[in-house]
Amino acid sequence: MDKLDRFLDRAEALLARLEPLLPSASSSTSIDWNVHAFRWERSQLLPLQHTHRIGLADLLGIHDQKQLIAQNTRQFVQGHPANNVLLTGARGTGKSSLVKALLNEFAADGLRVIEISKPALAELPQIIALVSGRPERFILYCDDLSFNAEEPGYQALKAALDGSLTSFSDNLLIYATSNRRHLMPEFMADNAATRYVGDEIHPAESVEEKISLSERFGLWASFYPFSQDDYLAIVAHWLHHFGLSATLDGDTRQAALQWSIQRGSRSGRVAWQFARDWAGSRAV
Repeated sequence: MDKLDRFLDRAEALLARLEPLLPSASSSTSIDWNVHAFRWERSQLLPLQHTHRIGLADLLGIHDQKQLIAQNTRQFVQGHPANNVLLTGARGTGKSSLVKALLNEFAADGLRVIEISKPALAELPQIIALVSGRPERFILYCDDLSFNAEEPGYQALKAALDGSLTSFSDNLLIYATSNRRHLMPEFMADNAATRYVGDEIHPAESVEEKISLSERFGLWASFYPFSQDDYLAIVAHWLHHFGLSATLDGDTRQAALQWSIQRGSRSGRVAWQFARDWAGSRAV
């Protein structure tokens, strides 16, 4: 008995030391739902006090995509049917910024955004249970999403979108951004396995598997590299934001174009970075 008592005492002491290090599950009553943005981390919903203040008016060159997704979000916050959204395309063209702008646009109407990493998608059922029944409307936001089929988050997301027997909460949508249209790597071998039966094409099962996840997003929005005129218009917008003239003189225009060549991209992100550098250097 003495050995057993000593063992239990040591085990209890060890648990007492480990308990503060273990993640504690969030409960709906312990969360301040007046906060507009959260991050799901270590099985907890953590509030984000400082979020980007970008507005929809700051996003130029993506008018159609902005209108499409803003309308879907407006339907959602007003309690009407709306779709999960997949934003795909060229880097730096405003996919992530659009989601941030939507939060600023609709936060007063009850919209909340929960940022989640790809590995944490395996805990989707916990998040769904946590927000179920809440009056707020939640966007679960996953940035730069791509998978291999073996990853646990892949199957969890696929089941949550459309395939699980468990009902998806009607106050929760998933908005994901990706540089890959179908969220998964594509290989020549996939196309080589495609069969032709008469005039009918039978894609290989691997291709069907890759497409099946992206098809479960009801709304797709594609983003494309900007033209030179669009890029310069975005530069002018951000220069005005930083207190400079929105009219580009010859030196500013040439410097902006040279900046884009050095970065190998004409995108909204590159335009914003140039404007910050130019405005800062002029101030000095």
